[in-house]
Amino acid sequence: MNKSDRPDAMARWMWDARQRRLPFRNLPEELRPGSIAEAYAAQEIYYRLAEPVYGAVGGAKIATTTKVMQELMGITHPCGGAILVRTIHRSPARLRKADFVNLRIESEVALKLGADLAASGAPWTREAVAPAVAGAMPAFELIEDRNADYAHTEASSLIVENCWNGGVVVGTPKSVPVAALVGIGGRLTIGGKTIGEGTAEDPCATLAWLANHLAERGRDLKAGMVIITGSLIPTTSIASGERAVFTVEELGETVMDVL
Repeated sequence: MNKSDRPDAMARWMWDARQRRLPFRNLPEELRPGSIAEAYAAQEIYYRLAEPVYGAVGGAKIATTTKVMQELMGITHPCGGAILVRTIHRSPARLRKADFVNLRIESEVALKLGADLAASGAPWTREAVAPAVAGAMPAFELIEDRNADYAHTEASSLIVENCWNGGVVVGTPKSVPVAALVGIGGRLTIGGKTIGEGTAEDPCATLAWLANHLAERGRDLKAGMVIITGSLIPTTSIASGERAVFTVEELGETVMDVL
């Protein structure tokens, strides 16, 4: 296999495993990316394989934001992925557990873009991206980890597979000063029981990171896209018959029922 064929083979291996609902495994040794850049090249091909099923890229996500997860995967930086349009659900949402191998949720502040953030405008700063934010809302990221062994998951394989994104559930965007999002508090309940509370760090700083990350690959963030900015509360499992409600100060709530 020559060097130019490798990203295609990586993407097809991961897409086939997901389509067959197999437990998540790292890429085999012969397909292991030689660099993070090669992993992202394969991720671009993975999108093209996924788009006939899940639609075009409609947003962006950040992953492995905590030092604990980065150390576990042997990296020193977050990872980025895409949200595909047919996996964007509006609250209140009803989702079938059977449509996932292992559904988990992350409770996040999502941003709705009202203007493009073009690759040609990089490097972006948090101050420069702020005017592009049309609104903010509570959101659930749907994590489809397919029963991965987190302790042995390699960052490069995670990247190729689009960082386990299975979609999002988003609330109604509210127009608030972006400065008010720094440290904003959220609360997750499942079945009426409080699961956790937490605060956002700086959603606009995350947006700037994602805009710069994508600019390195020649990708723009477009008006209308949904950007999720990292979980306020540790990743949580959810079972059939349960209702999850994520409430964020001044932004309202996002609700999902799992059938």
